Amino acid sequence: MTDQTTGTGSHISHDRQSRRVPRKRRRGLKITLGVLLVLLLAAGGTVYWLYSSLDGNIKGVDIDKALGDDRPEKLPTSGQNLLVLGSDSRAGAENKKLGGGGDISGARSDTAMVVHIPEGRTKAVAVSIPRDTLVTRPECTKADGSAVGSADRVMFNSVYSQVGPACVVKTVEKMSGVRIDHYLEINFAGFKDLVDAIGGVTVDVPQDIHDTSSGLDLTKGPHKLDGTQSLAYVRTRHGIGDGSDLGRIGLQQQFLLALLSEVKSQNLLSSPTNTYRIANSATKSLTTDDGLASLTSLSKFARSMQGVDPATMETIMLPVAYDKADPNRVVAAQPQAGTLWKAIREDASIPESAKKSPAAGG
Repeated sequence: MTDQTTGTGSHISHDRQSRRVPRKRRRGLKITLGVLLVLLLAAGGTVYWLYSSLDGNIKGVDIDKALGDDRPEKLPTSGQNLLVLGSDSRAGAENKKLGGGGDISGARSDTAMVVHIPEGRTKAVAVSIPRDTLVTRPECTKADGSAVGSADRVMFNSVYSQVGPACVVKTVEKMSGVRIDHYLEINFAGFKDLVDAIGGVTVDVPQDIHDTSSGLDLTKGPHKLDGTQSLAYVRTRHGIGDGSDLGRIGLQQQFLLALLSEVKSQNLLSSPTNTYRIANSATKSLTTDDGLASLTSLSKFARSMQGVDPATMETIMLPVAYDKADPNRVVAAQPQAGTLWKAIREDASIPESAKKSPAAGG
């Protein structure tokens, strides 16, 4: 990782780049630099402490070392694939109020999305993998170095809790043939604080939700949700659709896009205090691969994504069918799933036929 804060060469490079950007962007850059300069002069060493505290919040996982060389080839283009997991620990009294079941120990992956950003970074597609999908877990190595053998017909979300995040990446790569470039895990407890830090998120609830398990009670239409309500919203499964995980996926995808849009619309330069509070909540909830596990790396990656508008992001559920032996579980539907993954591997448009899921009426 290159340190962009030292060396005269990097300053010269930044100066040349600034001459090429449009006047409005230069003005925005000057304002940003001005705010940073005021902070430096006013706070002195406090700025470095703030940076260090935020940087230290981010947890890193060495995915490349854990997976080795037995992986799909990288895209021949500059497209990128991220595996985004929402990890959830539902132990504790507070979680009983949210339908989490306070007797559950440990964390599990309740949300999983492969986010594909094609070459050009102007659009993106998010493919959700239902947590109840039966998959073949490949042989993996735990964080302590112990080996775990492969297993057939295991629930997708059990891979995280039993073996760890690196094995989830390996499982996704084996089932899709898609090379995962980066791993991003969001802890739902920190996610709740992030929503409160940005002042809530507005979602258009698709139908009345009356979830007696979580206490979530929303009528159809727009609602601004606070952190506690948002957590219940992305967790609910009893109050939407057929009560399975498939109905919840649509809410999770919708909420993620609403959250991204809200963050993007925030005028962060107007309040450095609010900016720090948001950044602190966000980084506390993050675990990434080692390639993104610093503010410098995350900022560089975020800048490369600025052209992606959350409003135009396409969200798809992996096509699944109910398992014939166990109707409470689903399996990847073919040929739809194969066609979907092939399009992502080739950085191509996804055919409409590959978006139809036999389970839950498509």
